[in-house]
Amino acid sequence: MNDPKCSGCACTLSEEEITKRLDDIIEEYRDKPGGLIPALQIVQSLLGYLPDKVIRYLSNGFHKSYSEVAGIVSFYSFFSTTPRGKYIIRVCLGTACYVRGGKQILENLKQELGIDVGETTEDRMFTLSIARCFGACGLAPVITINDDIHQRVKGAKVRDILKYYREKDSQGKEMN
Repeated sequence: MNDPKCSGCACTLSEEEITKRLDDIIEEYRDKPGGLIPALQIVQSLLGYLPDKVIRYLSNGFHKSYSEVAGIVSFYSFFSTTPRGKYIIRVCLGTACYVRGGKQILENLKQELGIDVGETTEDRMFTLSIARCFGACGLAPVITINDDIHQRVKGAKVRDILKYYREKDSQGKEMN
C-alpha cells in the first residue's frame, strides 16, 4: 500500500487500518436505506478506486451478493475499479465542443500525457476521460479537471493547463 507513486491518502494506511475503516463505514451505513452507495463513495474517496477485493468485502459486510454490488459499481460512471489519477480530466465531445475543437484538445492531451482515454498516467497524477456534454455550449470547447472548468480551451494552452496542475501538486507536496 505504501507506493511512492500513489497520490491518494490510503497509501500511508496499513491493511489493518484500511480494514478498520471499511468496518466502520459498513457499521455506519449497513442499516440505512440506500446506504451502500454512500459507503461506496466514501471508500472510493479513501482508496481512489474500488478494487475487487474491497467490493467483495463490502458485499459481505452489507449482506449483498457480490454481483449486486459489482453491478452498482459498474452502472454508475462515478465509480472506478481501476486506480485513477489525482486529477480527472474530462474532455467534452458534445456537438458544440467537438465542432469548436474538442477532438483536437483531446488529441493534444493524449500526446502531452502519453495516455489514451480511460488511462491514468504512471505517476497517478492524471486520468483522461471524455464526456458527451457539460451543458456549457457557449463556452466551447470545455474541459473539466476535477471541479475546475476550463472554457474556450485552445490546443496551444493544453501544456500550460497541465503545467498549472503539476506545479500545484508539487507545491502541495512541499507544504506537507
